[in-house]
Amino acid sequence: MTALLVLDAVSDGRLSMEQEITASGVVRSVPAGSSTANPALKEGEIMTVRNLLYCLLVKSANESADVLAEAVSGSVSDFVDLMNQKAQELGCENTHFVNPHGFHNYDHYTTAWDISVITRAAMKYPDFMTICDTVNITIPATNLSPQRTGWNTNALRSRWTYGDKYINPEAHGVKTGSTNEAGYCLVSTAERGRMHVLSVVMGAERVTEDNGSVTVRSFSETTRLFNWGFDNFRYATILEPEIPIQEIPVDLSKTDYVVAISSDAVEALIPAKLSGDKMEKVITFDDEILTAPVEAGQHLGALELRYKGVTYGKSDLQALSGAEASQWKVALRRVEEFVRRPIVIGVGGAVLLAVAILGIRSLIFSRNRYRYGHAVSNSRGGYTGNKKRR
Repeated sequence: MTALLVLDAVSDGRLSMEQEITASGVVRSVPAGSSTANPALKEGEIMTVRNLLYCLLVKSANESADVLAEAVSGSVSDFVDLMNQKAQELGCENTHFVNPHGFHNYDHYTTAWDISVITRAAMKYPDFMTICDTVNITIPATNLSPQRTGWNTNALRSRWTYGDKYINPEAHGVKTGSTNEAGYCLVSTAERGRMHVLSVVMGAERVTEDNGSVTVRSFSETTRLFNWGFDNFRYATILEPEIPIQEIPVDLSKTDYVVAISSDAVEALIPAKLSGDKMEKVITFDDEILTAPVEAGQHLGALELRYKGVTYGKSDLQALSGAEASQWKVALRRVEEFVRRPIVIGVGGAVLLAVAILGIRSLIFSRNRYRYGHAVSNSRGGYTGNKKRR
């Protein structure tokens, strides 16, 4: 976390890697038993930010952490506040800092997961991994100290302490750490082919085996974790671009539908035995029915690739081809929409009612006229009774 905040300050222009920092009296306040730059930094000693980071990450110098903290925030206490603020921003849920170097304190704690989150954030800076990967370092003499040399304490990369016992050519960085209370801890990364994995081991033991050899399990368990990750997962393309996914109907078009296709290739870290065709395709369209015109490449929705509830990748969906509007369908729809308007329906209903009334009145008038005309004709004959036969 200390290195991350220093590199944040460099990125923001508040510090530079070649900026010289003068150590204050804070170097005298590190707890007894702390690891140091060997020799420890002295009050008034001048060193660049870059070399202070080498002391911090390669030589595990606690006093270097305090010097860098003051360079970033002006005081160690303000820097600790910044550490806790950054932890919250990163989403760490079980971490609390009380110092910049990690020397034991019951209120200073974290978890393997939170350390992985912090490490991934720091790894976005190339200088971080360059420094962490350094096997041995020579720091030039300063105004108060001779040249310093040192070896990386990560035995996966360095032969300094344990020879070849733990050397892992796939391993890179990141940082060792140990206290009586925390045990032996190691954050490290490894690469094999396209895969890049991150391991965090905390609370490991230093064990004397039956044959008398000593095993520091932070190193041995890290290599076991690396091999487990490489053996059980793979980085793969789970969806190719422009794969037909589903037809979607189109209204007012000369064609009935367009085909939705994946927009880009989707790559993901997946279980080694899992293939893309076994994944559930969860499709969400912006509209269930499109309205013409539709353009080729138009965004239609999204696709998620899931397996047993885990989402492994997402892709936008787009139209494979366009769909031209049908002019007569558009015209017919406009007419339908017009006559469905409330005011049109009201006027139309009144017209139909008037037509119906006129029709009924006309029918009644016609019938009355027929009946009246027939009666007059009979009266003119002057005979209204039965004609008597002779």
